[in-house]
Amino acid sequence: MESGSVSPDPLEIRVENVHKSFGSNQVLRGVNLSVQRGEMIAIVGGSGCGKTVLMEHLIGQMHPDEGQVWLANHESPDSGLVDLSKLDDAGMDRLRIHWAVVFQGNGLISGTVEYNISLPLEWVKGLDESEIRQRTRRAIEAVGLNPDEILGKTRDELSGGMAKRIAIARALALDPLLIFYDEPTTGLDPENTELIQNLIFKMHQRGSGELRRTSLIITHDKDLLRRLQPRIAMLNEGQVFFDGSYTAFHQSDSPVIRPYFELMPILQQRPVSPLGLGMQ
Repeated sequence: MESGSVSPDPLEIRVENVHKSFGSNQVLRGVNLSVQRGEMIAIVGGSGCGKTVLMEHLIGQMHPDEGQVWLANHESPDSGLVDLSKLDDAGMDRLRIHWAVVFQGNGLISGTVEYNISLPLEWVKGLDESEIRQRTRRAIEAVGLNPDEILGKTRDELSGGMAKRIAIARALALDPLLIFYDEPTTGLDPENTELIQNLIFKMHQRGSGELRRTSLIITHDKDLLRRLQPRIAMLNEGQVFFDGSYTAFHQSDSPVIRPYFELMPILQQRPVSPLGLGMQ
């Protein structure tokens, strides 16, 4: 296993010896991973290696059979990390106020673009109508769209690339400290792929107030890795096999990494189902 450089920033995420099985299928077999605040990290690996399962542990939708998942408690900054298994629903909700998730299938709900962006601002952030309207318009403009032209469109009127931009605008409107992306460019054409890559970079660089934003990206997008140069963690056989820079990943002659690196463009172009699950 190769290691990248360690940042002096405080931790945003710590995963300790996490195991997860579904019946006889052992998906995670002792995953260990630490992410510093302000980092951009890409989680890569072959289909079925547990990338999305790991993310679902990080956002509290799954719980490990063994091991622990810790995330930064931005509600009480001096308290450091909190063990997700110790939190009730209300405790998880307080943490999630500071997160945003861009799902593989976008996760847009039935209704207009305005409704999709404004609803989380009301339910999660508890903002008033005026602030919601301002944030919604700013978020649409930030992803390069005209609010007057797009806010009234329904989910079903959007192309794949446009829907992805709206999903990112919805995340941006929440002004998160931690943002998760599940295969944000899979199945998109080259033009929209480059556009989304640029948006991810801009969102990460913009940060949230005085605090640095942390970005975690599940991806097969080799061009995204090359352009954005995130730290890379590769899962293989239920564990972190590689953890390091794009340069080290790209130049590796590992018999595990090399075949996957060559296969990435094929995995990247597979279609995405309406439920947001990669079709394999």
